[in-house]
Amino acid sequence: MRKLTNADIKDLREYERERDEFRAEIISMKKKRRIALGDLMTIVFENATTMRFQIQEMARAERMLRDEQIAHEIETYNELIHDDGELTGTLFIEITDADALREWLPRLTRIQHHIAIEVAGEEVRAEEIDLERLTREETITTTVHYLRFRFTDAQRAAFADGPVAIVIDHSEYDQRIELDEHQRAELLGDFAA
Repeated sequence: MRKLTNADIKDLREYERERDEFRAEIISMKKKRRIALGDLMTIVFENATTMRFQIQEMARAERMLRDEQIAHEIETYNELIHDDGELTGTLFIEITDADALREWLPRLTRIQHHIAIEVAGEEVRAEEIDLERLTREETITTTVHYLRFRFTDAQRAAFADGPVAIVIDHSEYDQRIELDEHQRAELLGDFAA
């Protein structure tokens, strides 16, 4: 997968002209790439387009005008663009109630180590991206985790035919969500990129 460069990021005026259309495209794309993992979590599988949107929106919100500011954002978000044979995703713990957060975040420590994609009878375990910067103490987890899944050639070949499932095997949260054919097709495109 090609990583983003400064040339991919439009200046603020140019971005404003395309923003509404690009935003609609991203919303549609993310609907296909967002998978509910039970009642508490979702995962959005990222690609260069979703990361370009994140950078453009960050630059817009922060009024970034200098190339070095944009370069820093590109370096950060390029980590979330998958390499060949991989999928990357952002895991969200979707709890908004403060009391529920205080209850669940300590219970879900190390959740990132208990997520896998099951394909061809094998598990592809998640690896957390940017662990040092994003992980808090071992007594509490964060509400956002960036994950990478590395597939073998055989696993990628089996992905198209399925079944494929996302599995969470944490002692406090146990889920198995089978991907439908549309979700598999959407993600399969990442392997070909």
